[in-house]
Amino acid sequence: MASAARPEEGAPLGPPPRLARALEETGAEGTGRTWLEDLPGLARDALRRWELTPERVQEPGGRSSLLVLVRGADGGRAALKLVAPGTDAAAQRAALAHWDGFGAVRLLEADDAAGALLLERLHGEVSLSSLPEAKALLETAGTVRRLWTEPGGGYPYPSVADRTARAAELLRTAAHEPSAADARPLAEQALAARAELTATEPERLLLHGRFREGKVLAGERTPWLAVGPDPLVGERAYDLALPVRDRLEDLVAAPGGAATARRRLGRLADSLEVDRDRLRGWTVFRAVADGLPALARGHRRGALLLEFAGWL
Repeated sequence: MASAARPEEGAPLGPPPRLARALEETGAEGTGRTWLEDLPGLARDALRRWELTPERVQEPGGRSSLLVLVRGADGGRAALKLVAPGTDAAAQRAALAHWDGFGAVRLLEADDAAGALLLERLHGEVSLSSLPEAKALLETAGTVRRLWTEPGGGYPYPSVADRTARAAELLRTAAHEPSAADARPLAEQALAARAELTATEPERLLLHGRFREGKVLAGERTPWLAVGPDPLVGERAYDLALPVRDRLEDLVAAPGGAATARRRLGRLADSLEVDRDRLRGWTVFRAVADGLPALARGHRRGALLLEFAGWL
């Protein structure tokens, strides 16, 4: 990823364009706009509180947070993350503290009220997406396996059923849009799959929630570490749904993309001892739940996700 210019002392630490666009697309215009306006001050407050010196704002950055590369009072390198409204900073903090650097970026400091996390510095420009596909798939399985742990008592995470209830509601709404007429049978299939999958609960493990190749970055103390969790509790198949569709554009463009996608699903399921049918169901649901609303907003990726779901 390219990086922004180093800010001068006292200069505003404004959000990258990608973050501003993402908040607008998700409809968080009121609270999101206020947060964006307050963001430079929030960043400066955290820098002062933890005695940090900013180096640069990471660009293009994420879609729900600002990441500032910093140095501590001792000269050590770190990354300051400020999460947008609607993102549960307390749950992220709890999950990262629970993993304690095992398979995930290490948490150094946290302020739940400010939505601020101080994290170890990783190589943000190098993710599993930079590896050949076969190697990336192997490292994907090895990394996510480390994160699947017992959540402990009194955890603050929602269940898979709770998390997907809102997505199912949005999918039903999107399916009634005129532009979704051709996709309604697929939407009904996805909703039926979710209903069947949430009727049983085969396991309750701590999951990353948004795991994919781009969320696994190169580190120094260990080769690969996961970042950006949206933690929840449930079955492992839910967490594998996004890795199945990694490199989506390449899959859709390549001859035999459907067969390749099905083989990828089978390889991930077998390597991590996950039920293939449950993984297929969650992969279809998450692809359609992401794809149909995106299609309604005119995003090309929406059509790609629906085509991918149809293959499975």
